[in-house]
Amino acid sequence: MTAKLISGTEVARQIREELKEETDRLKEKFNVTPGLVTILVGQNPASMSYVTAKQKTSKELGFHSVQDNQPETISEGDLLALIEKYNRDPQIHGILVQLPLPKHINETKVLYAIDPKKDVDGFHPVNVGKLMIGEADYLPCTPAGIQQLLIRSGVKTDGAEVVVVGRSNIVGKPIANILIQKQKGANATVTVCHTGTKEMAFHTRRAEILIVAAGKPNAVTADMVKEGAVVIDVGVNRIGMTPEGKAKLCGDVDFEAVKEKASLITPVPGGVGPMTITMLMLNTVKAAKLAAGIPAV
Repeated sequence: MTAKLISGTEVARQIREELKEETDRLKEKFNVTPGLVTILVGQNPASMSYVTAKQKTSKELGFHSVQDNQPETISEGDLLALIEKYNRDPQIHGILVQLPLPKHINETKVLYAIDPKKDVDGFHPVNVGKLMIGEADYLPCTPAGIQQLLIRSGVKTDGAEVVVVGRSNIVGKPIANILIQKQKGANATVTVCHTGTKEMAFHTRRAEILIVAAGKPNAVTADMVKEGAVVIDVGVNRIGMTPEGKAKLCGDVDFEAVKEKASLITPVPGGVGPMTITMLMLNTVKAAKLAAGIPAV
């Protein structure tokens, strides 16, 4: 048995089409245009690439899109004042500060300064707390993308044994919290494994759904996977360069071996990656609706 691929590229395309229709409806019916600002401090090449992709997508969807580039020398106080300006701007519904920030700026202080209602990344403690109790306005983007991949691939999560490898605040903890909720597309039994876990393979072999966000190439091998499992590989690791000079990528799962045991698997690239920006856009549309008092459909 060779696993069927879950294409994040295709699922992301479907969701973006839905978001474009919803954005057009908000403009025509309510005179509301979702607004997103991305704040970039300095000229980190990877950060510049991410911000460009986010801006491109928001413009394609018809958002009010603002790119605010700041020098690496900006003071922490000036950056906090800039965030406060956007907190008060009624045309801006989502604020995204691209990380990492220069060392002289406290990232936690900056993230906490964003109005929780405009925190479309879902990182503010208020939004993390609301996720924990099952009342989230915005789900963190990568975990939300994982849930959508499962739902739209017809994977049954209700009562399923889910094992998450990794406990980061960006992926591991939030996806565990999302899938444990008594809600549609969740209601699973979730185990979280990490660097302190004894006999990790004992846990991963029980998983009907295995989500791997370990940050290490080929951390999960075929002998660690249950026959017929659904495998979601969140990892993106650079392992060299192609002859054409492009970065050679691999996930946290030994893809070639594991695809012969799994029923469904995400590739790297083209799996979870394309979903993250799409879910950021979905959160921005939600934020615009919340600000305007428009009920979620």
